Amino acid sequence: MPEQQGETDELFDVKTQFYIGNYQSAINEAQKLKLNNTFQKLERDVFVYRSYIALKKYGVVINEIHGVSPQELQPLKQLAEYLSQPSKRESIVLKLDQQVSGNIDVNNHVFLLVAATIYYNENNYETALKVLHQSDNLECRALMLQAQLKMDRVDLAKKELKSMQEIDDDAILTQLASAWVNLTVGGEKLQEAYYTFQELADKNTPTALLLNGQAACCIGQSKYEEAESALQDALEKDSNNTDTLVNLVVLSQLSGKTPEVCNRYLSQLIDTAPEHPFAVEFQAKEKYFDLLAKQYVLTTA
Repeated sequence: MPEQQGETDELFDVKTQFYIGNYQSAINEAQKLKLNNTFQKLERDVFVYRSYIALKKYGVVINEIHGVSPQELQPLKQLAEYLSQPSKRESIVLKLDQQVSGNIDVNNHVFLLVAATIYYNENNYETALKVLHQSDNLECRALMLQAQLKMDRVDLAKKELKSMQEIDDDAILTQLASAWVNLTVGGEKLQEAYYTFQELADKNTPTALLLNGQAACCIGQSKYEEAESALQDALEKDSNNTDTLVNLVVLSQLSGKTPEVCNRYLSQLIDTAPEHPFAVEFQAKEKYFDLLAKQYVLTTA
């Protein structure tokens, strides 16, 4: 899907709301637009369907994208099926392997992002990077940077950030990427990251994504009260946001909350997202602890 050049981006507000995690607002803004340009209509639909996916409204995407829908929209149905149907994930990944092994249209950014997102969710970061490196699209670059941070390759992420800044230093994606890198580096960079999240919230609206970014910075600086305030605000905006719940579990431990408080957030996370890596790892360690404990039970004569 080629990018427009030299034209006013009528989708600027839609994209901004999507990137900061304000997905329903992105949908609402998109529905207000009266577009005549075919490309812009298609791009609008892409962000609308991606917003529905982010809201876990997978059925909307699966039901509305069909065989005669534009080719650019087809990958989004694939992503919705992957996220909503765990039993089909293996076959979806196998099909994707075949697709990426052939000739890829590097101008189809939607396919590149979907393919990389699926591999990212599969913890296959190297393949995600192989898919994305073929494009100079800013969002592809941002996802590359995220994958590099997941691989603990902060050195590569810094180089990627520099490339993004050369492409568009003022873009909201570039600002977010800068905050992600600073958050990972830690130390004095935590305050810079905090200010970036705060500035984006002030210019737009505080979202769970931005509030979690601020909270993570505060936790790294041992500012637990500020972190709790940000996370409670995030919880009010989205009570099932997994990042918020994970951060609240961690914060509860660090700030000395009662076990009941921590367990409450943990139970909510497991109920909301039983497949979340944090929930899966915790339950696995819990079972292992119980197994070990049984070996040391005192027996009475």
